[in-house]
Amino acid sequence: MADDIADTGPSPSAGLKPDAIGFVDALVIGLNSTSPAYSVAAVIGPVVALVGIYAPGVMLASFVPMLLIASAFYYLNKADQDCGTTFSWVTRAMGPWAGWLGGWAITMTGVLVVGSLADVAATFALLAFGLDSWADDEAVRRLLTVLVILVMTAVCVIGTEVSAKVQNVLILAQVVCLLAFAVVALYRVYAETGTLDSVEPPLSWLDPFGAGGADLTGALLLGVFIYWGWESAVNLTEEVEDSATAPGRAAVWSTVVLLVTYVAVGFAVVAYAGTAFLAENAAEEEFVFALLADEVMGGWDWVVLLAVSTSALASTQTTIIPASRTALSMARRHALPAYFARIHPRFRTPDVSTWWVAAIAIAWYLVVNEISANALFDSLTALSLLIAFYYALTGVACAVYYRRQLTRSLHHFVLIGLGPLVGAGLLTWLLAESVIDMSDPANSYSGDSWFGLGPPLVIGIGITATGVILMTIWRLAAPAFWSERPGVVDPES
Repeated sequence: MADDIADTGPSPSAGLKPDAIGFVDALVIGLNSTSPAYSVAAVIGPVVALVGIYAPGVMLASFVPMLLIASAFYYLNKADQDCGTTFSWVTRAMGPWAGWLGGWAITMTGVLVVGSLADVAATFALLAFGLDSWADDEAVRRLLTVLVILVMTAVCVIGTEVSAKVQNVLILAQVVCLLAFAVVALYRVYAETGTLDSVEPPLSWLDPFGAGGADLTGALLLGVFIYWGWESAVNLTEEVEDSATAPGRAAVWSTVVLLVTYVAVGFAVVAYAGTAFLAENAAEEEFVFALLADEVMGGWDWVVLLAVSTSALASTQTTIIPASRTALSMARRHALPAYFARIHPRFRTPDVSTWWVAAIAIAWYLVVNEISANALFDSLTALSLLIAFYYALTGVACAVYYRRQLTRSLHHFVLIGLGPLVGAGLLTWLLAESVIDMSDPANSYSGDSWFGLGPPLVIGIGITATGVILMTIWRLAAPAFWSERPGVVDPES
């Protein structure tokens, strides 16, 4: 079965450029895909509004399913170094129908979020340089957002090495800015020079169950969102040195680095601002960092604004990678038209699928913005459904694909079987809770009712239904992909 699948791919000369980047580059891309500064800025207010001082604990608890699923990515990548990741692995383990839907979910997450990330990158850059009036101008902001998407897409097409170099610069700027903010905030807390209701942070804030109740579930959903994206390193597996292990290790380590970053910044923000300020400004989303920047850094507030901008800029680029590589992988396996499998003869990157992702993302951003800014936020909320779905699917696929090896040792049973299944179970629970929460229109940003449901749930259902329709049409038009049958990992792996 494995040989049959391998034969459907392109010849080596037509493939992606091998050994283009190393482990560190893959790690940086994985980190930047999560957009740490932007992610923390976007969720810290709402999380504190839900669980108060236990926000750092929620960030710690949200890390657990991510680490367990990262383990699944590591072991599945060892068995199959395919840039389609979840699509390829789920197809091998569970069949073409589940695999196609997993690939569709990954591709659509990129389409939904790229425009918003580019918007944040442009807006915060304008604020950092004191161009507040430009940031308030809707036309200027949209124009710059489209320009950012086009430029970062071009970087992705020009080459993986260039992409990695850009990412290295952006992660350095982002981390330096975040650390500067955290250090200054904590110093002012202990020096008692803060301007808000500061409080010295005890270790008890790390208790994720301190708040309890339904609010904890909502906070965990937000926590999972801020870790999303680390698997971009694995989407580059065919272009990374030591492709059997390095991309998987990069994915695992990126979740650990993110944990340290999020908990540290979470402590600093809650300690300096206090829960009342953050809860009061929770609706400001990522702009709560802009408010805090002025409070903490004074005339140096541009440092924090620049951190959020570079974070979103980096993530704009890296979020395109999983979507484009997944489309490439699907086309190679005849799950999409062969057109999407084209590799640029000079740059050795999937130029057609990359530009298609960018074009659809731009169209989605412009159309949804015409409806309302709240509609854009609602579309981002729908992301949690797709994220939880394909992560959980990957965890199950790992246990299924390795099922004949799980009793070889305790190591195999825990890290390849039990761990990924527990991670999948946690994410499935969060997915169910998301559906229940999103069914109530009052829980959406707009508060509008679409067909009696919240807009995010309608968007999620619409994307899923569209995927099922397209999959069925392609199944009838080109049935070759659907001849694949589930298998198990090579006994020697």
